[in-house]
Amino acid sequence: MVFSSLIFLFGFLTVTLGLYYAVPRRFKNLVLFVMSLVFYGWAEPLFIVIMMVSVASAFFLGFPIAKYRDEHKKKARGYLVLSLALNLVWLLFFKYLNFFIENLSLIPFLSGLQTVQQYSLPFVSELPFDFVLPLGISFYTFQIMSYSIDLYRGQTEVQRNFISFGAYVTLFPQLVAGPIVRYRDVDDMLAERKETVADFAAGARRFCAGMCKKVLLADVADSYVNYFNAGLAVEDTVLGGWLVVIFYTFRIYFDFSAYSDMAIGLGKMLGFHFLENFNYPYVSKSITEFWRRWHISLSSWFREYVYIPLGGNRKGKVRQYINLAVVWFLTGFWHGASWNFIIWGVYFLIILVMEKAFLLKALEKIPAVLSHIYALLLVAIGWLIFYYTDTAAGLTCLKAMFGSGALSSPAVGFTALHAVPTLLLFAVAATPYPKKLWDGYVRRSEAGRVFAAVLPVAGLFVCISFMVASSYSPFLYWNF
Repeated sequence: MVFSSLIFLFGFLTVTLGLYYAVPRRFKNLVLFVMSLVFYGWAEPLFIVIMMVSVASAFFLGFPIAKYRDEHKKKARGYLVLSLALNLVWLLFFKYLNFFIENLSLIPFLSGLQTVQQYSLPFVSELPFDFVLPLGISFYTFQIMSYSIDLYRGQTEVQRNFISFGAYVTLFPQLVAGPIVRYRDVDDMLAERKETVADFAAGARRFCAGMCKKVLLADVADSYVNYFNAGLAVEDTVLGGWLVVIFYTFRIYFDFSAYSDMAIGLGKMLGFHFLENFNYPYVSKSITEFWRRWHISLSSWFREYVYIPLGGNRKGKVRQYINLAVVWFLTGFWHGASWNFIIWGVYFLIILVMEKAFLLKALEKIPAVLSHIYALLLVAIGWLIFYYTDTAAGLTCLKAMFGSGALSSPAVGFTALHAVPTLLLFAVAATPYPKKLWDGYVRRSEAGRVFAAVLPVAGLFVCISFMVASSYSPFLYWNF
């Protein structure tokens, strides 16, 4: 069940909001917990069992962690390790087991033996490792881990109500694609929150804006990606290669930030205030700045729970670069069990190390427009690596971009010409200027305030008409 679907809008969300506001306050977390499980188990009920094992283990192990963290630190650390292991084992099993098995089977081949088929591990072909990845497992695993670690550090208190803890982990607005919510950021809201008409209205507007971004921008960009990518399979062209990457660059931003907008909006409708996950990353003038603006909840999670505990930048340059290498290997691997994601992480690691060493100072000395082009170009190439899980297809696109084939073709040129207005719209929509202009208009004008109330509803109806006429289009980050 996706946010941009009719069954979610007119079925699940309507029922959930009705129940949530109908019951007394002491039952609101129960409604959220139960309805979030319904949302999560809609596609595959078995996923609920897996998630609930993780929830239960972290909840019950939280008590000894809190009990021993002050006077018996070693014992508390043991319970922490057990809690983390019991949660990570599911992620490793479902997301990474196939990757490890497949790559272990290549060891004899890489050692100089004749063929992969002849010398691969004998049990690889005998076991059914065709798993369906539980939705959102990478996200909710990190949320659970943040609770256990913060509890061990004494940064939060133990949650004694299983329903409240379950509601935190399973909260449907951000369950399957973030933002990653740390427990200490919402523990007070779990215990006591105040829903207001103003918050509900603001949340509804944010949800509608995210819906429009998904249906009218991200899905349109995706159609262009598919078209130009299919063209590369027929004929390599410079224009076709660049257009695949450019449209995918817009697609992944609009798609992922749309989900975050909708999640933050839904949270506000329920009395929760989640932190922002994007801050117009494509206006960045360096890769360092880009990663302060992109997927902020993931970047801050790795910084707080991996980079800083490893020593951060406090133990010299060499140690800092090693710590960065660990973080970026894990960041790439977190996105998927495929070599392209690992290469993607290493790619950004190299750029970030170079920026810390000397590039940032150089970028400050050149015109802002050039540093902006520099950042966009490197980000776009990074998305090429990210997009193609098939290395051969990725190399084909990269070679096409830099002249392995013709400059263009009649079909590519014709479609590209008609796509220019769309690209201009995307470029403007990826900046903060439309929002600034709109907010100023609303503040200064009575008509603007009327439009602010009417436009989200009109946008929602336009999206619904598109949803009725088009096919199912899941969010990209549901795969992670």
